[in-house]
Amino acid sequence: MVVTNQLKNQHLLWRAGFGPNPEEFVQIQQASQKNYYKALVKASSSSPAYIDVADNVLKGLVMGIDEAGRMQRPELSDEQKKQLRKKSREDIKNLNLRWMDEMVNSSQQLREKMSLFWHGHFACRNLNIFYGQLLLDVIRKNALGNFADLLRAVSKSGAMINFLNNNQNRKNHPNENFAREVMELFTMGRGNYSENDIKEAARAFTGWGADISGNFVERPAQHDNGTKTFLGKTGNFNGDDILDILLEQKATATFITRKIFRYFVNDQADENRVQWLSVRFVQSNYNISSLMQDIFTSDWFYNPENIGNKIKSPVELVVGIRRMLPMKLQNEEVQLLIQRLLGQILFYPPNVAGWPGGKNWIDSSSLMFRLKLPQMIQAQEEIHLKPKSDDDQMMGMKDMDPIPAKNATRKRGQQILAEVDWTSYYSGFNSVAREKLIPEISKLLLQSASGISEDVLKKYTDASSRESFIRTATVMLMSTPEYQLC
Repeated sequence: MVVTNQLKNQHLLWRAGFGPNPEEFVQIQQASQKNYYKALVKASSSSPAYIDVADNVLKGLVMGIDEAGRMQRPELSDEQKKQLRKKSREDIKNLNLRWMDEMVNSSQQLREKMSLFWHGHFACRNLNIFYGQLLLDVIRKNALGNFADLLRAVSKSGAMINFLNNNQNRKNHPNENFAREVMELFTMGRGNYSENDIKEAARAFTGWGADISGNFVERPAQHDNGTKTFLGKTGNFNGDDILDILLEQKATATFITRKIFRYFVNDQADENRVQWLSVRFVQSNYNISSLMQDIFTSDWFYNPENIGNKIKSPVELVVGIRRMLPMKLQNEEVQLLIQRLLGQILFYPPNVAGWPGGKNWIDSSSLMFRLKLPQMIQAQEEIHLKPKSDDDQMMGMKDMDPIPAKNATRKRGQQILAEVDWTSYYSGFNSVAREKLIPEISKLLLQSASGISEDVLKKYTDASSRESFIRTATVMLMSTPEYQLC
């Protein structure tokens, strides 16, 4: 496999973002990787804007609940609660689509890609839109900052506190759910703590809660002030003390670094490099940006064995297509159905461990749909496939299907109403001779070592005009198994 400068830059853009767009066709051929990475860092340096999609009626209901609490009035009626849940579910769908748009259009590609990683690492799901918005904001603002700050902010978020039942964690009646997961999934990983450590940590987290708006609330009367022994240390620990002790553990830096390596570099972690990176991670005081710079500016990151070896997640696939082929979606909600069919719905991870990734993204049905998706977008076809009824993954959340259009019958599918701006894409090939178009398009779209036969492609391309040839060759290449890799 010949690793060209263009291939290296595309590798960087797929791993540190969601792939190139037409505006970068010249830059990916000429820029150095270090300069490109500096540009990505600079573009992601400012704090992201808060994404607020909560319905005004919903905000009014929540304000009413807060006021009722202060005035000691009766709680909401059953009908009001039903309305609250319904509007919140609709807003979670809107939050999903708004974040997808940020991934596609934002210049902060590195920040949004890191945020997607942390979204899976701190996997959380609930029906409160305010919790979801606040947690996403915490993740996006801290995605490239300090891991200790991120861990603490997520641990005190209303979303995580409620998802892992810490609102029910009280003195003399400890709930161990959050304490277990913060060690197993968020910091050290299995095998580095005992069942007694879980029990003692749970006692330390008693009294941590959140109000209906997602604000952290500490309830001293519910906190266990007794002495605890945790990971060999003894004291009157609270939740912050437990997090501090976890951050002191070498296992925490190693666990986080290995997971980042597998996500951004290679599913098969190189343990020597993981150990080197984890030491530097600790030395930087858990600076996430420093860790990512060590990875993305290293020579070994661009070794052939690390290029084109990862299966794109469903979100990476869809966002990558939308970036490469700028388009307007008249019915953005169809993306919710696509996410369901491909097995990754933002804000609905399968469980607290998040999406397993890797080869788990692919099965016989999802692969066929992946291969057909570019053609469906181009032809504005209807999706007639029915998502799997997987209640373990959906946990009763089957309402994530997009809302059918008015007057639509149940038998009709969801149409992909996409208008692709081919003009900007065509312009990237203005200087390419006709006989070299397929090799140039292939270099741009495929990160894998294996190529596609030109003779085969030509059988399925429309050669009636230069534009038709570029368009149909692009759609065909995006419909190959090789395009599923990045």
